Amino acid sequence: MQILFALLLLLFQSRNAPGVLDKPDPKQMEDAPPLGYQPVETGLSLPDGITLGASSGVAFDAQGHMWVLNRGQHPLMEFDAKGTYLRSMGEGLYNRAHGLRIAPDGSIWTTDVQGHTVMKMNTKGELLLTLGTRGQPGVWDEAAGTRLLYEPADIAFAPNGDVFVVQGHGRGEGRVLRFDRTGKFLTSWGGKGSAPGQFDQPHAILVTANNQLLVADRENHRVQVFDLNGTFKTEWKFHGLPCGLTVGPDKQLYLASGFSGQILRLDAAGKPVAMMGQPGPGPALGEFGEAHYMAIAPNTDIYVADTINAKLHRFAKR
Repeated sequence: MQILFALLLLLFQSRNAPGVLDKPDPKQMEDAPPLGYQPVETGLSLPDGITLGASSGVAFDAQGHMWVLNRGQHPLMEFDAKGTYLRSMGEGLYNRAHGLRIAPDGSIWTTDVQGHTVMKMNTKGELLLTLGTRGQPGVWDEAAGTRLLYEPADIAFAPNGDVFVVQGHGRGEGRVLRFDRTGKFLTSWGGKGSAPGQFDQPHAILVTANNQLLVADRENHRVQVFDLNGTFKTEWKFHGLPCGLTVGPDKQLYLASGFSGQILRLDAAGKPVAMMGQPGPGPALGEFGEAHYMAIAPNTDIYVADTINAKLHRFAKR
């Protein structure tokens, strides 16, 4: 009976956690003009027997096809430009799917935050490279011969093909690790804290066109800006929890702000200049449990993965 009571209490607490909102929270929402988008149905076409689980990541390839990483039985799905399901891959490879990026060479990179791995696949679903060892959290220490990751969240790519991984989603120490295109470890920096170059649950990483390295330092309510060598440059503070970073076809920078339920367009100094979305339980279109990661289609539609409301959101220009 005590065990049952404990399980029920845990379920109640998780459903009433501070971050999961059922109405807008002024303390976390940014004040900015409307972005000029409206929520619409995704229009995705799925065959019988195939369901989309809670989406955690979304990305578009050079063909304009959309890839959705989700926590269902078919973790990585491909859709054509009309939203028609083409195929799935990655079955059996994930403990808890998290981040998704498509590299400039077309390869597909994903993170498994509870499996503690980063995986590189081709478009056939063939596994080309794995960083870390599935199910084994730890440190990457070349001198000691331990090549382990601890809750990797997201991936970014340098112009020369080097790969940046940000880790420490909740339990592990927040760090950025840099590898070459073959997976050879190059360097890392970070540590737990709020000082420049330290992190508290870093969640996203992105290399911009002017070679800035941005890290969404979620629990510190900021985005840290580095150069590609890891030198700290500045930070951008936010009321909410920065979760996802992307650059759209318009070359503008966008931020998914977690439990505030907002998508923000930022200027070059990291200031929100436009926004859309709101937090909520999700029956209404455009209500976020958590604005997790996002991507912008070639036609400028915005898609947002929502792990809490277990759905993929779509927004179109008004």
